[in-house]
Amino acid sequence: MRRRPPHIPQRRRIFVGCEGQSEAGYGTLIARIARELPNVHVHIDVRLLQPGAGDPRALVERAAQIIAVDEERREPYAVKAVLLDIGNAQINAAAAAGAAQHGIDYLIWQSPDHEAVLLHHLHGCQNRRPPRGASLAALRGEWPEYEKPMSALQLATRISLDQIRQACGVEADLRAFLTDLGLL
Repeated sequence: MRRRPPHIPQRRRIFVGCEGQSEAGYGTLIARIARELPNVHVHIDVRLLQPGAGDPRALVERAAQIIAVDEERREPYAVKAVLLDIGNAQINAAAAAGAAQHGIDYLIWQSPDHEAVLLHHLHGCQNRRPPRGASLAALRGEWPEYEKPMSALQLATRISLDQIRQACGVEADLRAFLTDLGLL
């Protein structure tokens, strides 16, 4: 009697659009962690959304363009997300409307920026809220070796799944996205 090979579930394709190199390093770190988890069957496609110049509306439009081209050649993405710094209420609303129009599932808002979100990953810093312009200094105060941007490998020296779970305690958008992927 022949043994049947074990069933390996198909990986869901996930799109993660990133405002800059720092976010791309973080997205790649999440992708690496996801690959190591036995019950998480996703392939995370991390893409840099440049040019976009930090404008949330332009970044969402650029993500939609990249997604459209990719989905013409391959199967559709199961989940689509964009990491971006929070702007003013009017710009954020326009970006959210664009995301809804283009079927982007998650806008992962970083308030006020990516370095503040990284700070929430560090022990004892989950609830720190540095003002705009001060988060890089606050992060370097806790992580002197931090250099902008950092690769996934560099980030992994301080950030593991446990630290990501800690940050998700205060980062609702990130928590919703990672819960959908099965990481939380």
